[in-house]
Amino acid sequence: MAEKHYPTPHINARPEDFGKTVLMPGDPLRSKYIAEHFLKDPVLVNNVRGVQGYTGTYDGTKVSVMASGMGIPSIGIYSYELFNFFGVENIIRVGSAGAIQEKIHVRDIVIAEGACTNSNFASQFHLSGTFAPIADYTILRTAADLAEEMGLRYHVGNILSEDNFYSDELHLPAEQRAISRWQKMGIMALEMEAAALYMNAARAGKRALGIMTISDHILTGEVTTAEERQNSFTDMMELALRTAVKLDKL
Repeated sequence: MAEKHYPTPHINARPEDFGKTVLMPGDPLRSKYIAEHFLKDPVLVNNVRGVQGYTGTYDGTKVSVMASGMGIPSIGIYSYELFNFFGVENIIRVGSAGAIQEKIHVRDIVIAEGACTNSNFASQFHLSGTFAPIADYTILRTAADLAEEMGLRYHVGNILSEDNFYSDELHLPAEQRAISRWQKMGIMALEMEAAALYMNAARAGKRALGIMTISDHILTGEVTTAEERQNSFTDMMELALRTAVKLDKL
């Protein structure tokens, strides 16, 4: 890459500072937790705006973890720069999501085969139809096979990447909200980032996957605390790291 690309406005690093695969939680503290508890000899490679990025090794494989911040605009920036300026080949989003199907429970893992969205992010590509953001099949198959081997409770399917955390529909009865219509279409859970990640990966010719732990259930009201979300979603973290190791060997 040309010298002029480094540093970018959001990442103060060089291509060699990152592994082939980057795990991308939303929360910078979750990035720090993964680095300190799973990576060997982690090094802080980025801390612009407090968005912490670390690189170390896991099972002998060079792996990075860097936060995306919250929402489609934020992950859109960081994933674009990693894919296009820093030579990263794979980004695995590791985050939380809210379930909207009765068969999915708090602390279950969802692997996002597709990511519907109510965002206008795809308009920048000037397509003549509706783009369907989907995960890379190689990462998806690898992660699903590993989840099976690990004996995890997981679900593979479609999610919704929302543009708003707080909607003006909150004052409406649940059955009148848009969420009920997404539920009827089989959407597993709600989050706020994966669709943009998938679109940036498609445009860059790279690979992406979203692996999320259910942090709360929209239907039942069951929730986890912020501390639990930061520190206890270890099955998801280990699954993503094992997936990164497999990808490095491809």
